[in-house]
Amino acid sequence: MSVTNFDPNAQAVTMTETALRHFERALSSADDKLVRLSTRESGCTGYAYVLDLVDASEPGDVVLHPNEKVTLAVAPDAVTILRGTEIDYVNEGVNSVVKFNNPNVVAECGCGESFSIA
Repeated sequence: MSVTNFDPNAQAVTMTETALRHFERALSSADDKLVRLSTRESGCTGYAYVLDLVDASEPGDVVLHPNEKVTLAVAPDAVTILRGTEIDYVNEGVNSVVKFNNPNVVAECGCGESFSIA
């Protein structure tokens, strides 16, 4: 077993270059909007990711700037669940999907809808 040190200054969530390009395109047609990431209780495993384009962050959101064109707001109640998560955008067959590489996940639903953490 390895020990992980908590770094309060570490970014809660990061994005790959592919994800950044995807969100840049999505935001280019939505003036002054940002991406908001939260979680909700869902499915058979526990939580589901929720991504929204919104006009502004909500009180308490952790606001991140992964690059000059994308602003990401993370809901305060989701920061612990999402800390260390990398958002990616990948092609799977004929579909393109947003993927969450979350190191806190210990189990995922078979359909991929929900996840649980330790």
